[in-house]
Amino acid sequence: MADIHYMTADGLEKLKKELADALAQRPVISAAIAEAREKGDLSENAEYDAAREAQGLLEVKIANLKNQVANAKVIDESQIGTDKVSMMNKVKVENLTMKRVMEFVIVGETEADFSKGRLAVTTPIAKALLGHSKGEIVEAKVPSGVLKFKILDISL
Repeated sequence: MADIHYMTADGLEKLKKELADALAQRPVISAAIAEAREKGDLSENAEYDAAREAQGLLEVKIANLKNQVANAKVIDESQIGTDKVSMMNKVKVENLTMKRVMEFVIVGETEADFSKGRLAVTTPIAKALLGHSKGEIVEAKVPSGVLKFKILDISL
């Protein structure tokens, strides 16, 4: 079974644009390969090798993007509640281990950007918070150990 990629409608549009941009690069790389091939001996042709490598990386990227688009599940933001932590919620927590208050939105993996307070649902912290209510204390197992969080608020 394929992994479902949860995201917002905006996130899906960005993903589709990224896929279209990657597909648009195919003819550019093919032209670079053809140009390098015309330069003669392929066994010592660094341009040819670089263009072939770029083509391989692009094809992997295209395959991954196609998979993400095909398995995208758009979250209906009108169905999101604030009684328990779920995707697309803004969660305010107190990190009891570090004595710091933090706030972030739990989003799909492709929309995550920790510097903007957008935490991927697949992270240990998000996984620990999901399904819990305001006032609860949860533990998240992270690479550096176990962090304790108290859920202060859940909003949209």
